[in-house]
Amino acid sequence: MENLLQTLKKDWSISATVAGFLAVLISYSGPLIIFFQAAQQAHVSNNMMISWIWGISIGAAVAGIYLSIKFKTPVITAWSAPGTALLVTLFPHVSLNEAVAAYITTAVVILIIGITGYFDKLLKWIPQDVAAGMMAGILFQFGLGLFTATDRMPLIVFSMLLVFLFAKRLTPRYAMVWVLVAGVVLSLLLGKMNPVDVHFNLAIPQFIQPEWTWDSTLNLAIPLILVSLTGQFLPGMAIMKLSGYDTPAKPIITVTSIASLAVACVGGITIVLASITAALCMGKDAHELKEKRYIAGIANGIFYILGGLFAGSIVMLFSLLPKELVAALAGLALLGAIATNISVAMKNEAQREAALITFLATASGMHFLGLSSVFWGICIGVIAHLILTKRTPTLAQAKQKTTQTDD
Repeated sequence: MENLLQTLKKDWSISATVAGFLAVLISYSGPLIIFFQAAQQAHVSNNMMISWIWGISIGAAVAGIYLSIKFKTPVITAWSAPGTALLVTLFPHVSLNEAVAAYITTAVVILIIGITGYFDKLLKWIPQDVAAGMMAGILFQFGLGLFTATDRMPLIVFSMLLVFLFAKRLTPRYAMVWVLVAGVVLSLLLGKMNPVDVHFNLAIPQFIQPEWTWDSTLNLAIPLILVSLTGQFLPGMAIMKLSGYDTPAKPIITVTSIASLAVACVGGITIVLASITAALCMGKDAHELKEKRYIAGIANGIFYILGGLFAGSIVMLFSLLPKELVAALAGLALLGAIATNISVAMKNEAQREAALITFLATASGMHFLGLSSVFWGICIGVIAHLILTKRTPTLAQAKQKTTQTDD
């Protein structure tokens, strides 16, 4: 322990600390907004919302700090933003108790995948275009929400969009921070803030009794497993490899799944490997020396712990924001994810129809046989993929066919 503290003291840097802080700040100013939309849909109390934020913050913090120290790599963990977006489409049809049961099911399945080392093999079985089409369908309504919010707050929303465009050109990494600041300032100036009692207290997690149902398993657990693997762990591991880190996927998936299990019953959704904010902590801005950037992962975890302990203050601050502002923030925060998934879905010309069918079915909001559009989007998309995929004959089959022709 003494050696560890000495090593940390020696390697610690201001640049890595700032990178870890910015990653947390961007998570709280972007993906966390989706949590508030989910809470509004589920009609949960402020105390329950505080518990959710405590769960996701502490779960991400513990997993990230442990993995960063163990592998001397900036392992940035977070909660599943695509999974949270999925919640918005399911609440209030799915209860909180059912959602918690789905979190546990998801964590157990991903833990098994992590322990057995089947991550890479499993991804090969999931058509990438179908998974991307499903993800684009889930996120599509958030993009629309950005513009429907202009019906009630046109000046604020259009101003936020303008700030976003300029920030994307000038300081793309911190675009959402500038958008949040602009939205808050305009809301204050125009008197659009909600009245909220101001008080600061330590967060107290609330236990939620899990309730397993086929409805939540099919509509939430299965899609959550897919979006966590394809939308978080896959790009997260890719970013790590591109940054020059060869940390194996097995321990990362295993540790994050255990963290997910630990926080599930207080409302914490699946803890996953971060992909968007991870780039902040893995580049030269964090530290010139690659081997010392792991400090950014530890700093990221420490700031998450602070965010979790004072989750009530975060809820209070975000409760001040009008719903239209929250919807605009969520839409802008997810523009990049929507574009990426549409691009991946449409990339393969041979499977473009299957991906498009998946996207439309998922975005439709259909509830056939009591099952959500996300479930049907996966099913219909996979069937379309199988039907439209032309099998390439193997070398042996080609030789056999040539021999038969010659005869």
